Parts: sequence; C-alpha cells; structure tokens
Amino acid sequence: MRLEHTDSHHSDFKLLVKELDNTLAVTDGDDHAFYDQFNKLNHLNNVIVAYEDGIPVGCGALKKYDTQSMEIKRMYTRNNYRGKGIASSILNELENWTAALGFKRCILETGVNQREAIALYKKSGYELIKNYGPYAGVENSFCFEKKV
Repeated sequence: MRLEHTDSHHSDFKLLVKELDNTLAVTDGDDHAFYDQFNKLNHLNNVIVAYEDGIPVGCGALKKYDTQSMEIKRMYTRNNYRGKGIASSILNELENWTAALGFKRCILETGVNQREAIALYKKSGYELIKNYGPYAGVENSFCFEKKV
C-alpha cells in the first residue's frame, strides 16, 4: 500500500469522495443534507489517498479547525478493501501530518450509524468529547479527539 499526500483537487480523491457521499446518503438517510453541508471539498489542502497496486482504495483529509486542532474529514475505504488496515494507516498518517504542521490534536465527527468508523476511532485512541461547532446539540453525531 502507498499513501500519497495531495489536496482536494486530486482526481482520485474526488472519485473516492463521490463513492463516500453515495454511501453516506444511504446510511445517514434524512440527515444526509445536514451533514453534507459540512463536508465540502474546498479548503482541504491536506489530503491522503491510499493506493493498493495502483488502485485508489481509501482517503482522508485534514481541515484546520483552530490554532491547536486539525479536523479529520472524508475518511473512506472502499468496501472490497476493508479489514486490511487501510483506514488505520490513513488515520495514523493524518495524525502524523497534524503533528508535523504544529497542531496539538485531531478532532472529528461521525454519525451514530457509522459503527465501523466509531470502532476505528476508539481502537486508535480517540476519546469521545462534547459535540463541537456545528454538531453541538446534534443527537445523531459523536465527536472525538486525540492528542498528537
């Protein structure tokens, strides 16, 4: 597996995000439009695309949240490639990138129906925090943080 650092203009990232959005439209149901407004590709200068045998198989991105925090966005692994540690590798690389940029923590939001994502974040040392920013008071959201 190869991890490529890029930005949101990368064609393989756009392809993977389109697949992610199609998946989330189903799992989020009626809440999809609410969440979608916070997941636009603009201002994502720190993107990782994972490749296996030259095929784009997963992605993740960072977005500056505040002076201490980067927010993890657009985490996705194609169905056929799940269970191989790809998401963990992407997440770890995003955490390393966050630290290299001088930030102290990663934060993220995921939906209550995203069981695989929740398990990944907990396994990776993320702790549940009070819902932040646009997710404050949203019952269908879980927010997490990890110091890097």
